[in-house]
Amino acid sequence: MRLLFIRHGDPNYEIDGLTEKGKSEAIALAKHIKEFEIDEVYVSPLGRAKETAEYSLKELGMEATTCEWLKEFPALFDPNIADEETRKAFPNELHFNEEKGRYDKRIVWDIMPSYYMNHPELFDAKKWRESDLVKASDAVEVYDDIIKNFDEFLAGYGYERDGSIYKVTESNDKTVAIFCHFGITSIFLSYFMGISPYVPMQFLAMAPTSITEVVTEEREKGIAIFRTLRAGDITHLTMENEPRSFSARFCERFENMDERH
Repeated sequence: MRLLFIRHGDPNYEIDGLTEKGKSEAIALAKHIKEFEIDEVYVSPLGRAKETAEYSLKELGMEATTCEWLKEFPALFDPNIADEETRKAFPNELHFNEEKGRYDKRIVWDIMPSYYMNHPELFDAKKWRESDLVKASDAVEVYDDIIKNFDEFLAGYGYERDGSIYKVTESNDKTVAIFCHFGITSIFLSYFMGISPYVPMQFLAMAPTSITEVVTEEREKGIAIFRTLRAGDITHLTMENEPRSFSARFCERFENMDERH
């Protein structure tokens, strides 16, 4: 079985859609989508993912199944229940709402290196769940719910989770495309690899419309693992002379003030 996790195009988060750049990226992807010989397509319910998928679905002559649990990893950090030390994880990104008299919640990743340097538990396969940052969020509950849905999804294709491997109840060689988001893809990769989700969320960057390919390996009868062949591939953009977006990245140099800090 082959899974293709496809990130949406360059996003316009204000309208939950694509920028003009994102539309060009989605068109570039669609020009090469048939090369993957896709059997079935699933898509996040969020507008930027659905709009990206539309171009490819038209080329494929297919329809997609929308799954609520494929939306961007929705776990939120609540600064109001975190102590001052934990709030240092996001020193530039916390917003105090004067009208409500409290901080707004924010996503649980994009942590400052100066914070996780002093909190290595975030990158431990088990201890991340008990970290102060995660305790000030709903990350564990959200993560477990997504994984529950993902396990049911894979079981439907004949792969049932058993500890760190999968029991094969019905082997297949289908190619399934999943149009979704960077954060949720990081969750799936961490689950396959048995690592903390903060590892891929902090140390990987997947450009808009990039493709992450994961396939089964069944070296023993009835037992499978999922192995990542490539992460964040943008060959289709290169072939169409479409520059990759900077989205999902931060400044290469601190002095680069025109790049996100």
